[in-house]
Amino acid sequence: MVKKFGFIGAGNMAEALMKGILNSGEASPSEIIASEVVPARREYVTKALEISVVPDNAVVAREANVIILAVKPNIVAAVLDELKSMLTSDHLVISIAAGVKISFIESHLNWGVRVVRVMPNQPCLVGASASGFALGKSARKEDQELVQRLLDSVGVAFPLEEKLLDAVTGLSGSGPAYVYMMIEALADGGVLCGLPRDVATKLAAQTVFGSAKTVLDTKMHPAPLKDMVASPAGTTIEGMKVLEDGCLRGTVIRAVEAAAKKSAELGKS
Repeated sequence: MVKKFGFIGAGNMAEALMKGILNSGEASPSEIIASEVVPARREYVTKALEISVVPDNAVVAREANVIILAVKPNIVAAVLDELKSMLTSDHLVISIAAGVKISFIESHLNWGVRVVRVMPNQPCLVGASASGFALGKSARKEDQELVQRLLDSVGVAFPLEEKLLDAVTGLSGSGPAYVYMMIEALADGGVLCGLPRDVATKLAAQTVFGSAKTVLDTKMHPAPLKDMVASPAGTTIEGMKVLEDGCLRGTVIRAVEAAAKKSAELGKS
């Protein structure tokens, strides 16, 4: 084996992880190989990251000992069946295929192949992912440490029991869509009050970004931070009353719960 990392699939999420690996110094371009069926995508990733990108999954399995499975969930079984004879206990398989359980992955591999299942989210594309991951039966402590480093290179990550990954899906997996809706709504409100659309959108996005950064940097609970903005008889508390009348918090909680339940259902099918 001559490569540290092999990617089966070179889509957007895979590209983001590759960039994280390269930027963190975990591997050099010469130590990464990927397979990709779309010729134009192969050409792009090869030029953008200066790594080896091939059309054959088997080449990746033969050359790398850490395999990142970055394909659509519906073809995971076919890909694993293709590579089963090449993967041994010397291999670590990291799956980012949404909803595909560790037991399913392990059932398509030889005993002893180490498996880690990861639930990343879309902001991985800009190095701001919020991920959860779970270890398979044969995974080792050093595998957990490696996955932690990889995911930390594109955001933050937490090791969890696999049964909690559905909750991660409902919260951080689906959550960006909820936040985009909030940004859009804030911007629409600004436009209603007379702001130009481009200014309103940038103000809304920066407001969400700044608020999130404040929670992360101060490590304070969101409630007292909210209270600091809402002065007595002021503008903020007036707006908050409208949000409470519309059951904002309860609606968001139910959205996370609904997405988590849907993830669990998909995992059974």
